[in-house]
Amino acid sequence: MSLTDEAQFECPYCMTYNDLEIDHENDIGQQQIVDCQICCQPIELLVMDTGFGIEIVAKRDDE
Repeated sequence: MSLTDEAQFECPYCMTYNDLEIDHENDIGQQQIVDCQICCQPIELLVMDTGFGIEIVAKRDDE
């Protein structure tokens, strides 16, 4: 049994989809900075549990 779930989010710079492993114990409600897997730009992520599933909000680092 895996402790993480796979999710995807769209890069706000190049609009490609990136993969993300979400640990429900530690990542929900946390803000983190990751680099795009394609264009390498820094992306600010917020991982939230909406009650209907996981929502990932991806913003440019300069917003």
